[in-house]
Amino acid sequence: MHESRQKVILTGSIRLLILCIGACVMLYPFIYMILSSFKLNAEIIRTPPTFFPETFTWSNYGKVFLENRFGRFFFNSIWLTVVKTTLILYSSAFFGYVFSKLSFRGKDALFLFVLATMMIPWPVTIVPQYQLMTWFGWVGEYTSLIIPSLFSTFGIYMMRQYMAAVPDELVEAARIDGAGEFTIFHRIVMPDVTAALSALGIFQFLWVWDDYLWPFLMLQSMDRYTLPVGLSLFNGQYFNDNGGIFAAATISVMPVIIVYLLFQRQFVEGIAITGIKG
Repeated sequence: MHESRQKVILTGSIRLLILCIGACVMLYPFIYMILSSFKLNAEIIRTPPTFFPETFTWSNYGKVFLENRFGRFFFNSIWLTVVKTTLILYSSAFFGYVFSKLSFRGKDALFLFVLATMMIPWPVTIVPQYQLMTWFGWVGEYTSLIIPSLFSTFGIYMMRQYMAAVPDELVEAARIDGAGEFTIFHRIVMPDVTAALSALGIFQFLWVWDDYLWPFLMLQSMDRYTLPVGLSLFNGQYFNDNGGIFAAATISVMPVIIVYLLFQRQFVEGIAITGIKG
């Protein structure tokens, strides 16, 4: 018994050590980026490089906001990401409810058609979508970024799988009591899927926040640029200001970290329960 317990402790310690090493390897670039944002340019390009700043300075962050439109890019990304994530979460939950709790002819075929769209590589649709945006006159407007992405196939599939586990008896009882489908969806089903919505929200927030190619193709005014597009211009215009680039990159990842920390418990719960129920 004693030897068995020692073996368990040793195995657990080895696993913990491996996890710690893996975490350090993955966190090293992130930590180096943050520390470099407080270095002078001469120290950043020094060979061999330093890990901790020898001369600690906040000037890189001041230059980021005072010498370019980084603040405007940041606000544009926050606004666009919140709007798109909110709309996609609602549409995913709504159609997940339709495909899981409503009965109508051709439902399964329609759901298979929706899933089939996941097999189409997004680059294949760039040219047709760009032509459509040109016809509608939406090029240069945020409409071209919001409307084409109102529906997420992954989100619909995820919410459909989760809502399928909501008891049908609960929905039928509400219908017998005279509740309409919208009432059932908003007051009964939605409160029961908050964990899955939180998980999907973090995924969607990250995808929208990091989106570069489509905003780069659609937006024509610098006042409308999102942060990824603005960062690419910042890198080209201030290619010698390495400290400013590190500071801008550090600021750009903070919203994602904050969102994850705020919804970490719901995210883990949503992923775990969705995996079990799916």
